[in-house]
Amino acid sequence: MENVPSFNQLIQQSIIDNWDLDALTDYKGATLQYHDVARKIEKLHILFENSGVVKGDKIALCGRNSSQWAVAFLATLTYGAVAVPILHEFMADQIHNIVNHSDAKLLFVGDHVATQIDPVQMPHLEGIINNPDYSLMLSRTDKLTYAREHLNELYGKKFPKYFRKEHVHYYIEENGEEMAMINYTSGTTGFSKGVMIPYRALWSNFDFAEHVLGKIISKGDRIISILPMAHMYGMAFEFIFEFLHGCHVYYLNRIPSPAIIAQAFADIKPKIIIAVPLVIEKIIRKKVFPKIQNNRMRLLLSMPVISKKVRQKICQEVVKAFGGELYEVIIGGAAFNQEVESFLKRIEFPYTVGYGATECAPIICYRDWQTFVQGSCGQAAYHMQVKVKSTNPAEIPGEILAKGLNTMLGYYKNPEATAETLDEDGWYHTGDLGTMDYDGNVFINGRSKNMLLGPSGQNIYPEEIEDKLNSLTMVVESVVVQRDNKLVGLVYPDYDEAKNMNFNEQDIASIMEQNRLQLNEQLPAYEKITEIEIRTEEFEKTPKRSIKRFLYK
Repeated sequence: MENVPSFNQLIQQSIIDNWDLDALTDYKGATLQYHDVARKIEKLHILFENSGVVKGDKIALCGRNSSQWAVAFLATLTYGAVAVPILHEFMADQIHNIVNHSDAKLLFVGDHVATQIDPVQMPHLEGIINNPDYSLMLSRTDKLTYAREHLNELYGKKFPKYFRKEHVHYYIEENGEEMAMINYTSGTTGFSKGVMIPYRALWSNFDFAEHVLGKIISKGDRIISILPMAHMYGMAFEFIFEFLHGCHVYYLNRIPSPAIIAQAFADIKPKIIIAVPLVIEKIIRKKVFPKIQNNRMRLLLSMPVISKKVRQKICQEVVKAFGGELYEVIIGGAAFNQEVESFLKRIEFPYTVGYGATECAPIICYRDWQTFVQGSCGQAAYHMQVKVKSTNPAEIPGEILAKGLNTMLGYYKNPEATAETLDEDGWYHTGDLGTMDYDGNVFINGRSKNMLLGPSGQNIYPEEIEDKLNSLTMVVESVVVQRDNKLVGLVYPDYDEAKNMNFNEQDIASIMEQNRLQLNEQLPAYEKITEIEIRTEEFEKTPKRSIKRFLYK
């Protein structure tokens, strides 16, 4: 791999250059300016140093997105320790397993997580530190206890007058191959693996974002952090890029329901929005479709002369629903519903769909909304190469492979899984199936692990059937499974709508049977659904809102 600039040097320079700008805000709470972040980082460095943390030690972080979480993360890297972000939605035993597996020395926890975990299950931890005040929930060493109790005194001795820009000196990594993070995957297919992410991958993802958005986003521009920061998608593009660019990040430090997100868009007016499909689809289906799916609007949209003006007006309203000042919405993390995507393309809404993986920290494919091809997930991102392992990549799906500065070092303490995923030539085998057109646009068919075999050996991609099923009446979400060589659609209906319409269980069952018949008209014989099974609860999901398919096989 080529030599790359120091990532920690970028953190240091951004803090110095943007000293008096707003940096991090907890939505409807306090704001930290860049110099406030620097002071808090310095205090944590003093705490680390006096409690015996050394370069290369692992420090885990588990809690809802917040400015204090961000500070703890920055402090970990700039001290030379290895950050282990853990999704706060994980169950207690998963958190215990990750802390233990990663060899973490310290653990930062948010209020919610603090009540869930059991320190006894993490015997090698030396301490647990509470966000937001960095108080000690647990200390197993006298050094840590002393360091925290005397932190202000130690800080005062180091900076007897006041803390200034010239005091900001951080650990500079020796080279880009040095490990910065271990990020545990969200585990849609089972037990999580610890992805070892080097500094070069963090730098490369930042440089990609700078390359494609640097001239569009300005210092001081606002961004909302919706996705979990412990997930690489949210970490890279709702935090790292913006912080290094001098932007102002707002954290929705509550469960980001559609109502809260919509209000935050209106209040903050973000310049770009990073989202998973589910968030966008809910806003479009709940806020936009009801206004335009009436006879009058359908008539106007069918009239060629008027149609363009109507589409422009609808687009303005949709942009307004997202705050009114955005350049584009970048969608990733899961498959995007074709009905919603077709609607957004038709009204010329500024959206694009990217593609990535934790193993690439995360970006693999992207294209600006103005040149984005509908149905694709973009082209190979800056610093990356992408190919499809197929005899005819444009027509016959094959596994998507990626290579470049973004790729991981491997899986922590798991050489077997590393060898299965990273080949000798450095290609990362994604496990996703797709095609690539002659212009390099990548189209995803589904996960190779999810692919089903039809009665005569046909390849069946359940995600493609689910996409059609999710567009039908009163279907919120679905999973297609194979039972005794027959396909069954598991469906979670729109119970809110059913309640509004006074539908009972039998009515819902009748609608779903009509959906099944309508769906089968669109499918070849080997893909037809034999039965729809109605669920009374939503499917269990990972924190990035992907359905845990393995639970329903």
